[in-house]
Amino acid sequence: MTSDGFSQSEPDVAIIVPTINEAENLPPLLERVAAAMVGVKYEVIIVDDNSRDATPRVCAELSGKYPVKLLVRTEPANGLSGAVLHGMAEARGTFLCVMDADLQHPPERLPALLEPLRAGEADFVLGSRYMPGGSTEAEWGVFRKFNSQMATFLARPFAGKTTDPMAGFFALRRESYASATNLTPLGYKIALELMCKCRVKRVREIPIHFGMREKGQSKLSLKQQFRYLEHLSRLYDFTYPRASPIVKFFIATVASWVVGLGVYLPLIRGGDGRVHAISIAYLPAIAVTAIFHIRYVRTQREFLSRQTPWMDFVVISVAEWIVAMMAAWWIGRRVIEPGLWETFFASFGLATLTRYVLRKEFLLDIRGLRKTLPREIETKTDR
Repeated sequence: MTSDGFSQSEPDVAIIVPTINEAENLPPLLERVAAAMVGVKYEVIIVDDNSRDATPRVCAELSGKYPVKLLVRTEPANGLSGAVLHGMAEARGTFLCVMDADLQHPPERLPALLEPLRAGEADFVLGSRYMPGGSTEAEWGVFRKFNSQMATFLARPFAGKTTDPMAGFFALRRESYASATNLTPLGYKIALELMCKCRVKRVREIPIHFGMREKGQSKLSLKQQFRYLEHLSRLYDFTYPRASPIVKFFIATVASWVVGLGVYLPLIRGGDGRVHAISIAYLPAIAVTAIFHIRYVRTQREFLSRQTPWMDFVVISVAEWIVAMMAAWWIGRRVIEPGLWETFFASFGLATLTRYVLRKEFLLDIRGLRKTLPREIETKTDR
C-alpha cells in the first residue's frame, strides 16, 4: 500500500460514501467494509460536505489501515446527490458502489450487490428493503413507511417495477455512469437520477435489512422532501419531454380555475356585474399560477432560454387578465341573457388559451432536457 492507504494497482471497486458529521460512524463502517471485501481490490471515497466534526482527523487515521480517501467539498452544492457525483468523478474502480455512512446500509451485502454486474445480468443494482427477504427496523413508524411508499409510487413512471427506487445503496458499472446525459442532481435520491439519465435497461434488486442509525443525526428533513418533489419534476421532464409540460400546464390550469370559480360565484350572487366579477376572480387565479411558476423557476433556472422569467410571467398574466375581462364584456354585449357558467368558462378559457400561446412564445415550456438548446430554439431566442 502507498502512504495514503491505496494499493498501487487500480482498484476493481470504488465505494462512494457521502458524509456530513459522520465521524463516529466511519471506523465501524470501514471495518465492516473491509471484512466484506476480502480478496477484492477496492477503494473507499469519503465525500464530505464540510463537516464540523472530526471527520478529517478520523479519515487520516483510517487511511493507514484501509484504502480510504477523503474529498472535502468546501462549498457543497446539490446536496447528497452532488457529493455522490463528485466522488464518482474521482473514482478509479470498474464498478461504482454508493452507500450511506450511518450504518443503515449493510456493508456485508456489497458482494451480493456487485454479483449481478460481474455476471453481466444487470446494468444497475439496488439494495431493496421491500422485496422478499428485505426488511426494515421495527422502530420505523407508520408515517415514515407511508412517506417512503408514496415517494416510491411517484417515481414509478420512470423507475419501472423496482420495489425500492429510493434506495441509497446501489451499484453500477463505470461505463454506465459515463453514458449519463444532463445530470442535474438535486437532494438525496441520486439513484433515481442515474437510473433515468444513464437510461439503464436491466435493473436488479437484492434484499437488504435497512437498519436504524446508531450514532449521529438523520439528514432527512421536510426541506429535503420538497427537494425530492422538485427532483421528480426534472426527471418527469427528462423522461417525458412532450407530455410533462402539457400535464403540468393542465394541473396548474385546473387549480387556478377552481380558485377563480370560488371567488366568481359569490361575487355574482352578491349582485356584481359579470365583467367586474371576472376581473376580480381572475386575480387569485393568477396568484395560483404564480405558485406553480415559482416551482418552475426553481427547478429549471439553469436551463431557462430567457433570463427574465418573472417579467415574462407578469406580461403574460396581464394579457390573460385583459382577455378575460374583454371576453366577459363581449359576451354581455352580444349574447342575450348569458348564463353565469357560460361567462365564466368562456372568459377563463380564452384567457388560458392566451397563457398557453404566450408561454410558447416566451419559451417558458422548454423544460430542463439539456443545457444546450436545440438549434431551432437557439435561432428563435436570438431574434
